Amino acid sequence: MTEARQSAGRHDGVEQTRRTPARKGRTPGTPCWVSLLVHGMPAAQEFYGALFGWEFRPGPQQLGPYVRALLDGQEVAGIGQLPPDRHLPVAWTPYLASDDVDVTAETVRHCGGTVGVGPLDAPEAGRMAIASDPAGAVFGIWQATEHVGAAVTGVPGTPAWNELITRETASVATFYRYVFGYTAEAGDPADDDYLTLLVDGRPVAAVQGVGNALPRDRGAYWMTHFEVADVDDAAARVTELGGHVRTPPHDTSHGRTATVSDLEGAVFTLARTAAA
Repeated sequence: MTEARQSAGRHDGVEQTRRTPARKGRTPGTPCWVSLLVHGMPAAQEFYGALFGWEFRPGPQQLGPYVRALLDGQEVAGIGQLPPDRHLPVAWTPYLASDDVDVTAETVRHCGGTVGVGPLDAPEAGRMAIASDPAGAVFGIWQATEHVGAAVTGVPGTPAWNELITRETASVATFYRYVFGYTAEAGDPADDDYLTLLVDGRPVAAVQGVGNALPRDRGAYWMTHFEVADVDDAAARVTELGGHVRTPPHDTSHGRTATVSDLEGAVFTLARTAAA
């Protein structure tokens, strides 16, 4: 549950056009940031501030009002305001690092995905795009200048892991392999439709195929796991704050987890990882 990087593998004709700027941010493919767009920012800040101990300060405003969440003074996530006329699902979105957002966005299109926003500049921060894979799961692409991403991860109150929930892993794993250069490792037991995405042998994210259990009204999506000191206490706190527990706390091979949602229905996982 750490970093990833991008290999040289690309579809023909894309790699040849790639520029090679000096690296400013994380190794390409690394999940470097998570962001949430909501309808009510004050209520969201109050909810996550009480749950994770976050404080907030203004961030880039190119897509509207936006704040960065801080834990002990270090940036860990972002929350933005959805335009009033945009009735989009409220969800946490992981951003994957890139050396060149424009080339990565081109590769997304070449491999059957969609680029919905950008590429565009976030002044004094970086360059970004928001895309979706062929199954419809939304993710961000981030090319850093001054803002390289989360300053700390894997401690209580910070993102710990990102997992793609989709119908089946085979085709979508091929997409991510071409776009970000990931290699994949099958789950244990091997007949489970679960893949861990790695670069240089380091696990960085996972893809879970759930077949017909995938909600028809939602489609494929990325799930962010947030580290907490005590999953049971955190899940109870979510309910106290007006959120909902979707899957009660339970033990897994990676630690104890619970699936919850916030005031506007954004789903995320509370985790106490086995390594923590």
